[in-house]
Amino acid sequence: MHSTPPASDHTREATALRRLIPRLKKTFADRIEPNEWETYTRRIDEHFPELFRQLYALYGHQYDFYFHLEGILTSITEMWLDRPSELKALDALREADPQWYQSQRMTGAMCYVDLFAENLQGVRDNIPYLTEMGITYLHLMPVFRSPKGDNDGGYAVSSYREVNPALGNMEELADLASELRHRGISLCLDFVLNHTSDEHEWARKALLGDLECQEYYRMYPDRSMPEAFEKSMGAIFPEEHPGAFTYRSQLRKWIWTTFHNYQWDLNYENPALFNRMIEEALFLANQGVEILRMDAVAFLWKRLGTTCQNLPEAHSILRAMNAAVRIAAPAMVFKSEAIVHPDDVRSYISEKECQLSYNPQLMALLWNSLATRETRTLRDALEKRFRIDPGCEWVNYVRCHDDIGWAFSNEDVEGAGFDANSHRRFLTDFYCGKFEGSFARGLPFQEDPITGDARVSGTCASLAGLEKAIAEKSDEEIDLAIKRIHLLHGVIMTIGGIPLIYLGDGIASLNDYAYEQDVDKLGDTRWVHRGKFDWERAKERHDPESIVGRVYEDILRLVHLRGQTRALNRAQTEFVDAGNIHVLGYFRNAVDSSVLVLANFSEEEQHIEGRHLRMLGLRKTVIDILSGQTVTATHELKMGPYQMLVLMRPS
Repeated sequence: MHSTPPASDHTREATALRRLIPRLKKTFADRIEPNEWETYTRRIDEHFPELFRQLYALYGHQYDFYFHLEGILTSITEMWLDRPSELKALDALREADPQWYQSQRMTGAMCYVDLFAENLQGVRDNIPYLTEMGITYLHLMPVFRSPKGDNDGGYAVSSYREVNPALGNMEELADLASELRHRGISLCLDFVLNHTSDEHEWARKALLGDLECQEYYRMYPDRSMPEAFEKSMGAIFPEEHPGAFTYRSQLRKWIWTTFHNYQWDLNYENPALFNRMIEEALFLANQGVEILRMDAVAFLWKRLGTTCQNLPEAHSILRAMNAAVRIAAPAMVFKSEAIVHPDDVRSYISEKECQLSYNPQLMALLWNSLATRETRTLRDALEKRFRIDPGCEWVNYVRCHDDIGWAFSNEDVEGAGFDANSHRRFLTDFYCGKFEGSFARGLPFQEDPITGDARVSGTCASLAGLEKAIAEKSDEEIDLAIKRIHLLHGVIMTIGGIPLIYLGDGIASLNDYAYEQDVDKLGDTRWVHRGKFDWERAKERHDPESIVGRVYEDILRLVHLRGQTRALNRAQTEFVDAGNIHVLGYFRNAVDSSVLVLANFSEEEQHIEGRHLRMLGLRKTVIDILSGQTVTATHELKMGPYQMLVLMRPS
């Protein structure tokens, strides 16, 4: 990678822009409206320097760099001209409040379209359910055309501009985005930018000998280069194919396939490919997508002698894409998905890169604390890594469509006195119900028969003990399971960032073992927590005596608390020692308001000394705004099993 030009030297970028703007204006003269062009060129002036710097870092050594630079800026301009006027109005609103996603009214939900409501029209019909829950951000799992059969749950994309016909079409998707926006809900879609399906038009043309499309991927005529790369790389799915390459006899070439053999990695060393992907991202922005989940960002760049993960050029790709979006569609932001070491996860979070990021560390350590009943590991890890760029936000979740991997650092668990490898195996055994005293009923995912290493599949309710408790007809265990579900969601609702609920968890959905009867899903235990949304079960949500009603009302109360509490609005999070190893404590501090959150991760009653609370600034009598009760802690504060308190303290 060539070094970026010195920040003080603007000669190259200034000269390039001075030459490009007149050429752009001439190219699109018949489509330009003067006032809009002035707004657009203001954005170019602001963001072109960043775009240029990142593209120069990636491609500046290529003889035709300025040719590709002009092509990229031309594509950006064309996509801006194609942008609907309603979305251009949204751009103006978002430029006036660029951190709109930091509002405490942001509450997210995620689902598969077909599993939630059959198709896009079904999602549209069920928007009232989302608004009832207070959802303001909806993440639809991959909706794009993908191969039948093996398609990695939709993450093998055959076209970024076509919807899976079983779900609807692109016009219906744009209409859904518009309707959601009118109801105050931002649409999030996945952008699978590391690879395409081998049925994508580019891949099909490559197989037919199209040299331009072959250069969109990484292909090698023999095993020499693949073997050289694999010396320093680990296989992602070793049980499917060793290494990271797949042979295609039609081409007589080895193709880079990091994940599945039907997912071809894209070649970002080719600036023409970068241009194509910018066009695809901006096409989605023009359909009304407001949050683009950038999939598998750690794998975007490859370099011999490295693990080919988390390389600096991956950041340059994202920063260049972000600059392009800031120019053409500033209403859209990026969310990174990087299931890597927690320190590497944070490296993708920046207003100039990905404004939002999944928080896999928090998810894993919440489940860890439930299993161990201790919160020291969780607090220590969050103290080190929770704080990020003040203009960015975490997306916090209890579980998602994927398995639960133990994505915490070895040093964090070792600091609490655990051996990292054996502790991960303990957690897997615990949540698969193999550990004595476990309340969970999960399934192992990609279990290594030699080492025992695995990840875990299961719905929130089943992992939290509800499935087992119902099977055993234990009212006491049912109560504890519901409290665990409430505790987990209570933390993600109050800790800072955007909470993301998997639709189905709100109605306490249990594991669905029917996937074992489907030949296309058999063997992939993740389908146990991807069951169809049970609308009959959802009818019980307003019955306060039912299990579904108790869980639903708990989560609804948390959503309302979040939306109505000033101390949770664009506030800072400060982790504190609660004076009890079983209790997680943190302040949320806004300009004119503050709350102390205490969360008991044990099924036993816990006590906190009153002196300790007053040392933290609380009075003897405080209000728990979650329950609405007045709490007096003269000598000590008593917390019930899995209880959560949100305590007001003086400003």
